[in-house]
Amino acid sequence: MVSNKAKDRIGCVIVNACRLLLALTFVFSGFVKAVDPEGSSIKITDYLAAFGMADVLPDFAVTIVAVALSAVEFLIGVNILFAIRRRVTTAVAFLFMLVMTPLTLYLAIENPVPDCGCFGDALVLTNWQTFGKNVVLLIASIIVMSRPKLMFRVMTWRVQWIVITFSAVFIVSISIYCLNNLPILDFRPYKVGTSIPEAMAYPDGAELPEYETTFILEKDGQRREFSIEDYPDSTWQFVDSRTVMTKEGYVPPIADFSISDYKTGEDLTDAILSDSNYTFLLIIPDIRKADDTNIDRINDIYDYCKDNGYGFYCLTASDEEMVAYWRDYLGADYRFCFTDETTLKTMIRSNPGLMLIKGGVIYAKWHHKQLPTEYDLTSPDLSSLPVGQMQGRDEGMVIVYVLLLYVLPLALIIGIETIWLRAKDVRRQELG
Repeated sequence: MVSNKAKDRIGCVIVNACRLLLALTFVFSGFVKAVDPEGSSIKITDYLAAFGMADVLPDFAVTIVAVALSAVEFLIGVNILFAIRRRVTTAVAFLFMLVMTPLTLYLAIENPVPDCGCFGDALVLTNWQTFGKNVVLLIASIIVMSRPKLMFRVMTWRVQWIVITFSAVFIVSISIYCLNNLPILDFRPYKVGTSIPEAMAYPDGAELPEYETTFILEKDGQRREFSIEDYPDSTWQFVDSRTVMTKEGYVPPIADFSISDYKTGEDLTDAILSDSNYTFLLIIPDIRKADDTNIDRINDIYDYCKDNGYGFYCLTASDEEMVAYWRDYLGADYRFCFTDETTLKTMIRSNPGLMLIKGGVIYAKWHHKQLPTEYDLTSPDLSSLPVGQMQGRDEGMVIVYVLLLYVLPLALIIGIETIWLRAKDVRRQELG
């Protein structure tokens, strides 16, 4: 028969194992969203569009929600990890999972968006995988909420409020920095150093996925679903369509990249990617929402390319009216090309943004606030300038630096508190 002490010990192990699972999941989820707030905003917009609420929130409000969501998840994880406000924190974690679990069940069944985006682009899960993950986390949250006092504390209550405040400032600061720059970690397939042609290629013998598209059409007030084989005549009006994968297969990291001339429709993809010289790609997913603050820098870069024989193309998904506006109002003489909006938003988290490629390999990416200036383009030979060098960063070191920025101040806070408490005990013993 198991003694009460043994039961308590087993209960303590289970509770703290669940606590660690919850803490690491929430911290990871909050952090990867914080380093790519634009990506989180795009995913929230996709959700709103899927539920017919695309115009409910303006863009700035969606961005605020994205930053707030990442901060809340990160703080829940930190509070659970350090056992801060144990009863309140575990209750909040339970309520969070109580809302998310049925929501992800609906997403898994209806599939309005292909993936939930719970871990951003760092770890892409299917909707059913997300639901399974949330079921596990919901059970873990129930366990820790039922016995919160078994979560052993790492620090005393005196510094808990400091840790909470510091954590909030830390994670929001990361989001603000990444909104005004490119994300400090790039989890997307278009990161610097990637060869786009290689990322688009299918290995020999790879089995291809199969898809089935269903069209929703309307006629005389009645809606019906049709497959591509029994697509009706033009008297039916198109309403919507959905495509589902019927057979899994290999999908390359980049599966939807194409560039076509805006006027002629000519496919320029192979010509641009096979060019052994440098090529600048100005990326403007939506001209209506583009920031034209640094248009003079863009024009200077285009003039440099024109004078020295480098390619320069503007890739956009905007309509002809907005392209004409951009040309006329901002004096843009460069060649405009059409590329899918989702692809453009995936390529770079900036509107506009600038990408430098050579032989189809991505050499550099710039946010519109950090574009090269005329003082960076001082030689006709781009390869001799820092601008023309591979601009990639060691993401492992980035993670180390971020961890140090968070861990070292916390360690200092806890260390100071420990020294202060010991000094207080010594004084008490001396007086006693």
